[in-house]
Amino acid sequence: MQLTLTPEALEIRLARWQKILGLMRDITIPRSHIGDVQLVQEPIREAMSSGLKAGLRLPWLYYACRTIGLDQAFVVRRNVPGISIAVRDQAPLARVVLSTPEAPELARRLAERS
Repeated sequence: MQLTLTPEALEIRLARWQKILGLMRDITIPRSHIGDVQLVQEPIREAMSSGLKAGLRLPWLYYACRTIGLDQAFVVRRNVPGISIAVRDQAPLARVVLSTPEAPELARRLAERS
């Protein structure tokens, strides 16, 4: 997964294997559609407790999946801090949870302009 933050959008580019096994595609969220941004210390726990999911699920290790209602997307792995991003005006997607070592810095940068 590659994260790119531009003045216009947050781009989440998934590796080919993440797209295929996770039944997902790249996600682009315009900065104007980013709502609440929160750090998540245990993103795996968030993914596991979010209900039914479609995609790649390796409990307690790795998730690249979406909920059945397609309202939440997860690309998280064990022992890596995460960030939860509320998404406005991109129905059905309402929240994205990502694991990234740069989670605190990304949260700070997103909160500056959201």
